[in-house]
Amino acid sequence: MRIVALKTLREFWARHPDAEQPLRAWHDEVSRAQWHTPADIKRQFRSASILKGRRVVFNIEGNEYRLVAALAYNTGLVFVKFIGTHAEYDRVDAETVEQR
Repeated sequence: MRIVALKTLREFWARHPDAEQPLRAWHDEVSRAQWHTPADIKRQFRSASILKGRRVVFNIEGNEYRLVAALAYNTGLVFVKFIGTHAEYDRVDAETVEQR
């Protein structure tokens, strides 16, 4: 899969240095993945939450951070829509949030 918005991840871990290694690990794993269905994601990331609108919530660093991504399975693209602390995630609608 090709991840759109690596810059967003870098900016986030600049503010939250403890998130850098887990986000790099997530990025590496997702970059090597070939997902065609939500079931493919669940096989690889059991704690991921599948939402409507082809969105997925990933728990990062033991659920300390949440990453919301939109998937385009047919083109192999993963769009980062939100990355934040668990508390920040609780204040957004994961089905509609867009990264600023």
